[in-house]
Amino acid sequence: MTNYLQELVEAARDVAFPSDEREAQRRSFAYGNTHIENERVTREMIDEQAEALKLADRSK
Repeated sequence: MTNYLQELVEAARDVAFPSDEREAQRRSFAYGNTHIENERVTREMIDEQAEALKLADRSK
C-alpha cells in the first residue's frame, strides 16, 4: 500500500458515520444481496422489513 493510500485510510477512520447514512447503507446492502438471489425483492420490501425490525426492537 502506498503512503498516500495509507494516509487516506487512516484519515477515513476518524470520519463520523451518521446513523441515518449507516441505515441507508445497510438497506442498500440488504437489497443488493437479496435482489441477486430473487429478482422479485424490491427496495420497498427491504424498507418495510427494516421498519418492522426497528419497531420490534423498540418494543423489547
